[in-house]
Amino acid sequence: MAELSTLARNETSETPRAPLNTIAGLRIALFSGNYNMTVDGANKALNRLVEYLERQGAKVRVYSPTIEHPAFEPQGELVSLPSLAIPTRGEYRVPLAVSGRVREDLERFAPNVLHVSSPDFAARAAVRWAKARGIPVLASVHTRFETYASYYHLGFLERAIEAFLRRMYRQCDALVTPSAGMVEVLRAQGMNDDISLWERGVDRTVFNSGRRDSAWRRSHGIADGEVAIGFLGRLVMEKGLDDFAATMAELRQRGVPHRVLVVGDGPAREWFAERLPGAIFAGFQQGADLGRAVAAMDVLFNPSVTETFGNVTLEAMACGVPVVAARATGSSCLVAEGANGTLVPPGSVTAFADALAAYVTDPALRAAHGRAGEERSRAYTWDAINSAVADTYRRLIRRR
Repeated sequence: MAELSTLARNETSETPRAPLNTIAGLRIALFSGNYNMTVDGANKALNRLVEYLERQGAKVRVYSPTIEHPAFEPQGELVSLPSLAIPTRGEYRVPLAVSGRVREDLERFAPNVLHVSSPDFAARAAVRWAKARGIPVLASVHTRFETYASYYHLGFLERAIEAFLRRMYRQCDALVTPSAGMVEVLRAQGMNDDISLWERGVDRTVFNSGRRDSAWRRSHGIADGEVAIGFLGRLVMEKGLDDFAATMAELRQRGVPHRVLVVGDGPAREWFAERLPGAIFAGFQQGADLGRAVAAMDVLFNPSVTETFGNVTLEAMACGVPVVAARATGSSCLVAEGANGTLVPPGSVTAFADALAAYVTDPALRAAHGRAGEERSRAYTWDAINSAVADTYRRLIRRR
C-alpha cells in the first residue's frame, strides 16, 4: 500500500487552490478504521464518497490501516496507519495512533476539513490535531458500536461504550449518519448538537429485479416452486444470526415450507450452518454476481439492530424482494410497513416467524411488496446523496 512513497506526489500548501465555495476547493483528510480490508456497507459508502469527491475535483487523502491482501482496490490515495489485529477477528485491525510519519503527511497535504469515520485511537488523535489548527471536523457514524456488547454477553458495558463515543463526537463540529432514526438516537445520547443525514445509495445496474435467474437458483438446489428466505451480510453475531436461526427453527416447527439462502461469509459461518440444516450458503459475492444472488431471494430477513442504515435492505428492495426486518435504526427508514415489507420488534422470534410465514404462503403479497420496494429504491442515487456530504463540508468551513 502507498505509504511514504506517496509524499512526493502530495501537493504543498502553496499549490493554487480552487474556491472553497466549490467542491473542487475541498481538501479532505479522511480517517477510516477499515477502508478496504473487508467489504461492508460502511466501506462501500466511504469509497463511493471519495470517488464522487475526486470526480468533482476535490482532493482527498485517506488514512487507514492496510493489509497485504485487501478485499478490494481503494478509491483515492491511501496512507497506512499503525495498527493492531483484533484477536479472533483478524480481518479487522485497530488504528493505534497518528505517527510522526502520518503527521508529516497531514501537514504537507494541508486539509481544510477532517472527516473521521470510526471512533478509534487514531481518529481521536486526528481530531485533536485538527482542533489545534482550527480545521473543522466532521464525523460519520456508520454503526451502533454500543449495541455490539450484548451479542458477546457484555451488555453491562453499553453505557461505558456510549460515554467513550460521546467524548469524541462532542469534540467534532458536526455528525452525519445514514437514517433519521439514527439522528434521533444520537441526539438522545447527547453525542452532538449538529447532526444531519448522509443516507446510502444503491447501484441499480447491479441491483434490480431483472437480475433474477431461475437457472442460478436451480443450480443451488432451489426448485422453481420453493420460497427462498434470504440472509445477506457478513456472518458475525452482531448481525442478528441468533435471531435468524431461532426464527428458522420456529418455521420448521410450524411446518412452513421454505429454503434458506445465505449470501455472505464471515467468522460465524460454521456456527450459523450448524443451526440451519439444509441451508444454501452461496458465500461471498460481489458485483453482478451479488445482484443475481440477492434477486434469487423471495424475501429478505434482516433481524439486525446494529446498523445505522440498512444497506442490505435497500439492495433487496432494488431487486424487487420484500423485506422482513427488525424495527430498528437500520431498516425502519426504508421499509414502509405493509407496503414493501414488515417491521417486527427486535428479538421477537414469534413475530418474525409470523411475518415470514405470510410471505411464504402468499405469492401475490410477495410480488406486490417486491414491486413497491423496487420503486421506492429508485430515489436513492449515490451522487445526490454524496453531494449532501460535500455541502456539509463547505458549511463547516464557512462557519469556521
